[in-house]
Amino acid sequence: MRSPRPSLALSALGCLFLVTGCGGGGFAGESQAQQSEGGPVTVRMLVNISPNLTQTYWDGLVKPFEQANPGIDVKIEAPTGKGVADTLPQQLAAGNAPDVVETLMADETLAKQMLDLTDQAWTKDTPLAEQAKLGGRLYQVGVGVQAQSLVFYNKAAFDKAGIEQPPQTFDEFETAMGELKKAGYLPLQTGGDFLTGLQLLQLSNPSRAQTHPAWQQDVKAGKTKAGESLLPYLERYQGWIDKGYVDKNALGLKYADAETQFLTGKSAMYVMGSWFTATEAKAEKDFEVGVFPAPVDKGQAYPGPQGATLAAPYMILKSTPNKDAALKLVQWLVTDPAAVKSQLAQDGNFRTGVEREFTPLEKQVQEILDQAPSGVPQGEGYGDATLPKGFNSAWNTEVQGLYVGKSPKEVAEGVDRWLAGRS
Repeated sequence: MRSPRPSLALSALGCLFLVTGCGGGGFAGESQAQQSEGGPVTVRMLVNISPNLTQTYWDGLVKPFEQANPGIDVKIEAPTGKGVADTLPQQLAAGNAPDVVETLMADETLAKQMLDLTDQAWTKDTPLAEQAKLGGRLYQVGVGVQAQSLVFYNKAAFDKAGIEQPPQTFDEFETAMGELKKAGYLPLQTGGDFLTGLQLLQLSNPSRAQTHPAWQQDVKAGKTKAGESLLPYLERYQGWIDKGYVDKNALGLKYADAETQFLTGKSAMYVMGSWFTATEAKAEKDFEVGVFPAPVDKGQAYPGPQGATLAAPYMILKSTPNKDAALKLVQWLVTDPAAVKSQLAQDGNFRTGVEREFTPLEKQVQEILDQAPSGVPQGEGYGDATLPKGFNSAWNTEVQGLYVGKSPKEVAEGVDRWLAGRS
């Protein structure tokens, strides 16, 4: 079931089979990898470490590349700060930057430190390559796409509440929450940490993109106020708190605990990105989980544009003394079929044109991606659709204010004040 409309993720099939073989090596210009006197070149790669993406996983991922390229040794480095975003600036300041960095997206400041990949022919068919360009130049390439605007739901809860079809509009969504509460469920699972603001961004993407197609650019140019434009969603969310559709004490719940609440059947719906499919697949539960695209405002097209971010983006430091080896590694990571499939499966990500074994829930997510009319940047965004760094955190803090007495209007004004101070 393929939609005739343009798919969200750019087709990667042609790029994947420009290589010969699936285990590493086989690239044109293979002899360009530089080898210093006295031993192999060491390419240092700073990566995100998570429950899915462990040090052991990363070491195993690059092993076939090392075997096919005996002149290159890949050293996986875990963050020393809170994450990659904290660690890289520390390393740059200390003059100890890695050759390759995974996870981050280039902004106007970071791009100055990164190798321009625009003229590398193999990058053109990687996911979101055009959308991620900054000033017409490409500084990162990714493995796949993370769908953001997804609502996972407990099918048994929907059956008990008499909900025959997933809601398509926000009005239908609220009606469904009322029925789920009557059936004895917490209608919508949320939590503290970063979860509160993230979910509201994820929910609002498809409708916001239809009202404000160039939202990040317009906010950055002063044509649109971010908080003011998102006020209708803040007002809806306040209503959900007041009606008990979300837990009024949700801010005390950690991200992992919120997932557990949903997966143990205590709540009926959970808004999250496509990586949740990897968690769901490992969980023991006595009900089936389904998924549908986030709802839209009445009168808008459904499904709307899907919130999309680049999965496993890689950048190469301009300062690397091992440019050819680093390029060879990154090309392999994002185009070798076996490497791509491994990374997609490990963290629940997707890429149009790549066949891999799907769980039933992953298959539904891929269908949503295929049917989406387009993909839209979320929150801080990427490429030319970028807001000042820190917006996501500031937005999250303000949204959490709804739980402690702030009005939607006060939250919106707080968001706009934060942005005004960074214009």
